[in-house]
Amino acid sequence: MVTIQKFIRVNERIRAPQVRLIGPEGEQLGIVALQKALAMTEQYELDLVEVAPNAAPPVCRILDFSKFKYEEEKKERQSKKRQHQVHLKEIRVKPNIEEHDYQVKLKRLITFLQKKDKVKVGMFFRGREMSHQELGRRILDRFIAESTQYGIVEKPPILEGRAISMIIGPKV
Repeated sequence: MVTIQKFIRVNERIRAPQVRLIGPEGEQLGIVALQKALAMTEQYELDLVEVAPNAAPPVCRILDFSKFKYEEEKKERQSKKRQHQVHLKEIRVKPNIEEHDYQVKLKRLITFLQKKDKVKVGMFFRGREMSHQELGRRILDRFIAESTQYGIVEKPPILEGRAISMIIGPKV
């Protein structure tokens, strides 16, 4: 269940002596005393809800609070549904990668970028491979060149210990 994060003052919980009042049909009723506003809400059999507490005087509206709360939760659910959470995916390669394996990894990289995820490409060196880092850099440069239409390099290739890693983000 989704809940409204901010605390909304209703009816007797409103502390301001005067409020700017909006009627049940959305019409402006002007600045009135709090007691008069509460009396008007009882006349309509609705609630007095503080919609803009930081205004001077605070803006209050005459409406059905349970319906208002339901509508706010519904809006919140809809906004969460439309959000895409960016994940960091990882692809690991070695400097002596074969052409077919390279194409498979490239296709995977492009798939991740099309799904709007960031991709960390890691090149790992073992033993004597450390003396041939230029081979690894060449492969990473090839990844960058072949994925430019799908993504942009957010973190260029950097040597960290026995690994070179870079991050490619999706194009916006």
